[in-house]
Amino acid sequence: MPALLNTQSMLMCPHGGTVQTIPGNQNVMIGGAVAARSTDTFIITGCPYMLGPAPHPCVQVKWVQPAAKSQADGDFLLTQSSVGLCIAPDQAVQGTVLINMAQQQVTGL
Repeated sequence: MPALLNTQSMLMCPHGGTVQTIPGNQNVMIGGAVAARSTDTFIITGCPYMLGPAPHPCVQVKWVQPAAKSQADGDFLLTQSSVGLCIAPDQAVQGTVLINMAQQQVTGL
């Protein structure tokens, strides 16, 4: 089973921007930090992507494939197998989020 993500998991856009998880509910802890849920806010900073001569950075993540069964407070959790799309300010999809590190104490489906 894949590891569940939490607010300390290291996520990046495909261009090197850093993803910050802003939890909507801080009641559920996984591996010593707040659990990451598909309905939380995921902000991307520092994306250097350019579309031609103009900056076109990734600014947020929209999750399209959360955990299939693992839930907390009625929302699906995220795992290392989850799929999130990195989105630009004009809502263009610019690639999938990279999950570089997750806590390893708790797993789920």
